[in-house]
Amino acid sequence: MSGHSGVSGASADPRWSAATAWVRRHVDAGPFPAAVLGITDAACTQHLEAFGAVDDRPTTTEDRFALYSVTKPLVALTVMRSVEEGSLTVDARLRDALPGFLSPDVTLAHLMSHSSGIVDHPLGAPMPAGATSLHETIERTALETIVGTARRYNNLAWAGVSAILESATGDTLESRLAQLTSAVGAEGLSFDTAGTPRVHGGDVMGHDPEAMFAQRHPAAGLAASAEDLLAVGRSLLAGDGAVVSPPTLAAMQRPRTEGLFIIDPEPRKRFENFGLGWNLPRRPGLVDHSVFGHEGWSMTQFWLSPATGLCLVLLTNRLDAREPWHPVRPDELQNAVFAAGTP
Repeated sequence: MSGHSGVSGASADPRWSAATAWVRRHVDAGPFPAAVLGITDAACTQHLEAFGAVDDRPTTTEDRFALYSVTKPLVALTVMRSVEEGSLTVDARLRDALPGFLSPDVTLAHLMSHSSGIVDHPLGAPMPAGATSLHETIERTALETIVGTARRYNNLAWAGVSAILESATGDTLESRLAQLTSAVGAEGLSFDTAGTPRVHGGDVMGHDPEAMFAQRHPAAGLAASAEDLLAVGRSLLAGDGAVVSPPTLAAMQRPRTEGLFIIDPEPRKRFENFGLGWNLPRRPGLVDHSVFGHEGWSMTQFWLSPATGLCLVLLTNRLDAREPWHPVRPDELQNAVFAAGTP
C-alpha cells in the first residue's frame, strides 16, 4: 500500500516539493515501506508528511520508528549534558568505569568518534561466553588497532559510552536521556520500541531487530517520532541551550578523525569525518558542506544545516535500502532540502 497521509506544517510550500517527491518515489517503488519526512527551522516545523503504510494502515506523522544509528548523536548529546554539569570530561577513561577492560588508553572521546580501536560486536548478536550485558561484552573485547590511530565504525563502543556516563553520574543512561527529552518536549524519544513499524530486510542482512531492541542498545536502540527529532533539532538550531549550549555543540562538531587511517569497505566513507557522536559528511555530491548529523541502518536520517538553519528528518524502516536491489541515495534528499532552504 503506497500513498501518503498526515500532511502538516507548511505543506503547500513549493520549496519542499522536490523532497516530498523524492520520498514518495521511494515509497511507490518499494524501497521504503513507510516513511515520515520532517523539516524544521529554529522557530517551528516547516513540513511534516507521512507516506506508505504500517501493517496495512496508512502511516501517520505520529508514528514512532526505530532509529538505529541516529541513536548515537542523541546519546552523545545526553553525555555532553553531563559534561556541562561537571560530572565528567571527554577524556574520561573507559577502564575507570569498567576495570576489566584491557586498555588504559581508551577515552570517552575515542569511543564517541569511532577511534577507540576496539573490536566491534554485531548489533543484536549473542553475547560472548560469560557476558550477561553489553558492559560485560565490552570488557571482554580486544583491540584491533592502536588507540586513536584509525577510524573504524563501531557499535559496541557505545556500551563503553554508557558505562562511563553511568559510572560518573551514578545515574542510568535512560534516566539522563529522559531529562533531555523532557527539556524539549520530545517524550516519544526512548528505548521503548513497542509499536514501531516492522523493520524490513533483517533476513537479507543477517540481523535480528528484536534481539537488538531487547538489548536497549546505546548505539542503535532508540525509537522516536519525527516531531521528537525535530524538537531536538530546533533547540540546537536556535542555540537555546535546552539540549546543550552552543559552545558544547560546537565542540561536538569539531572533527576528531582527520588524518586517521580509515578502515571501511565503502568508498564514500572517505569523505566523512566524525566529531563527538556526529557524522560530518563532506562528499562531493552534497551541495551543503556545513551539515552534521547521522544516518541509521534502517535509512533513518537526522541532519542539521547551519548554513540554511534547517533540520531534516526522515524516518523509514528498511535495512537493505543501500543494496543493489534498492539503491537509495539519501544525498539526493539532503540536496533537495538544503538547496531549497538556502536563504
